[in-house]
Amino acid sequence: MKIYVGNLSRDVTEAELQHEFEAFGKVDSVSIVMDKYSGQPRGFGFVEMPAKAEGQAAIEGLKGKVLNQRTIVVNESRPRSEGERGGRPYDGGRGGGFGGRGKPRRY
Repeated sequence: MKIYVGNLSRDVTEAELQHEFEAFGKVDSVSIVMDKYSGQPRGFGFVEMPAKAEGQAAIEGLKGKVLNQRTIVVNESRPRSEGERGGRPYDGGRGGGFGGRGKPRRY
């Protein structure tokens, strides 16, 4: 079971997150998502637990827990839909449409 963990402090490590989840069962993997440009944590991550019952127990047990002075959000991870690519919504993955000059093109 893949679990989303949000509202993480930038100080939280993967080892700390693993320790919190291991109280509820076996943890396969822990990953905190990092910004690709700055290398800083983006404030969320994922934990994978092999047993769904243990994952559900972890979600219920850790929901609302304060970790490094932040109340974490814990939910079952949902698969990304085809349209979720990041960036601005509804731009179809393309640029802004103004040719980079801030003015619409005249044809």
